[in-house]
This record gives sequence, structure tokens and C-alpha cells, in this order.
Amino acid sequence: MDLEQVSSELRRRAGIHAAGHRARAVSGGSIHQAYYLPTDTRPLFVKINRADALAAFEAEADGLGALRAAQAIAVPDTVDVGCAGGTAYLALGWIETAAKTAAAERSLGTALGRQHRVTAERFGYHRDNTIGATPQRNTPASSWLEFLRSERLGFQLRLAAERGLPREQLDQGRRLLGRLERFFEDHQPAASLLHGDLWSGNWACDAAGKPYIYDPAVYYGDREADLAMTRLFGGFGEAFYAAYETEWPLATGWPARAELYNLYHLLNHFNLFGASYLGRTARSLAGLLRACG
Repeated sequence: MDLEQVSSELRRRAGIHAAGHRARAVSGGSIHQAYYLPTDTRPLFVKINRADALAAFEAEADGLGALRAAQAIAVPDTVDVGCAGGTAYLALGWIETAAKTAAAERSLGTALGRQHRVTAERFGYHRDNTIGATPQRNTPASSWLEFLRSERLGFQLRLAAERGLPREQLDQGRRLLGRLERFFEDHQPAASLLHGDLWSGNWACDAAGKPYIYDPAVYYGDREADLAMTRLFGGFGEAFYAAYETEWPLATGWPARAELYNLYHLLNHFNLFGASYLGRTARSLAGLLRACG
């Protein structure tokens, strides 16, 4: 993969003169290579990978566009997405981040509630994208329950079967799919615009305390799914949750549904990283079956 070729393509396509030789590697996840790239105007954050990653980068740019259009939470500017030789790339505006504060978390919680008020008629999205390195299917559906059963939990469970999830957990997962109605007897969510992968590593704030979100896996779904993801690995403080509750309180029964929604991410982590996530996935499956009777 060649960052100099990317710099040349940015100059050709966007008129940006980038100094590829002055780029420096930065953290940007375990899937792609990420760089701080100086240019003649402003620095860029550039992710690169093999050419076959272009579709994933295009889907990410599309998701950022949807979040930007919501005018709720700031996202990095999308400068360009394309392919230079054998290298796919996504170039975004660089954000100079600062330490997260309670004030920034409050701003994020309020803004997320406003983002979730952007709704669609159907659940899903107009294109598939990725959740980490895993394909994420977003075939639109009029029923949230059926979308969750087919495009989320069912899809990940089928992948888990291929990746060696033990028979006991596979049987539990299949039984759970047949009992999902128990979690939705008094809950009929709107199809809200979701970030889709909202863990603590996918938001930051600048020196002024303005929050930004990035690395989305956008779709329209139950807003509780975004809130559930924030609790899966921690990293969000009470200021965030209190601000969200003030903006748009969660419905009764959300803790049980949060565990259900996070099973999607646990299965995905098992599918990506293997046995290190088996214990937590197994405990979640057993607990969810007990909860639905």
C-alpha cells in the first residue's frame, strides 16, 4: 500500500497538495492503517487498505454523510474516498482532540438524543456496510423485530456457527431467536438514525469541548441499541446518560433489551476474535433465555 500514490490521487481529484513523505502513523483501529497527513491547506486523517476495502470506505463515507445531515453531532469532513493503484483510501478532516470532559459528555448525550429523532419509515439502511471487519446487512424491513431477528442476531449466529461457536450456545441462540417477542410486548420503537458502533473509541472532543463521532456502522433502528453499545465496554460517564435522559427518556424495560442488543456485538467479537469472547457470549445467551422464560 502506497501513501505517495494516495497523495498524488488527492492532488488529481481534489486539488490538495499532500506531503506524503511527512505523514505519520496514528491510531485508527486494527483494521486499516491510519495516518496524519499534512497538506497545503489543512491536515487530513487518512485511512488506507488494499483496493478491496474501497466498498467499506465508501459505505463509511455514506454513513458519515447521513450523520452530518442530521445536524445533531459533529462528524469529520469527508474530503475524498477512492482508490490509488492497489490502495483504497478515505480522507477526512483532521480533528485535534483533547481530553474528554463531563461537559463534553453532556453535549454528546443531548446531541445523540436529537440525532435519534431523525427517523425513517423502515428499519435498516439503503446499503450494507460493516461492523468492524464484518459485513453488516441492512436490508430494509417494516418490522424491527424481524430486522433484529434476521439482519442482526440471526446473521451473526450463522457466522458464529461457521467460526466454531459450541453447539450448546448455538442451540441457545436459535431458541432465543424464536422468543424475541417476549422483549417487545410493550415496546414498539421508531426507526431512529443510529451510529451503530458507538463505543468510547468512536467519539472524541476538541479543545473547546465539542463532541465528534466517527467510524459509524449507520442504520435505522431502535435508539436503545446505540445506548446499549455505550454500556458494553464502558467509557461513558453519568453526565452522558443524564443528558440523554433529559433530552429523550428511555422506555420502561430498556435494561433487558440492552442485553439483547449487545448480544449482536458480542457475537461479532466472537466471530472476529474467537474464543476470548466465548465466555461473555455464553453468559449473555443464558441470561437472555432466562429473561424471556
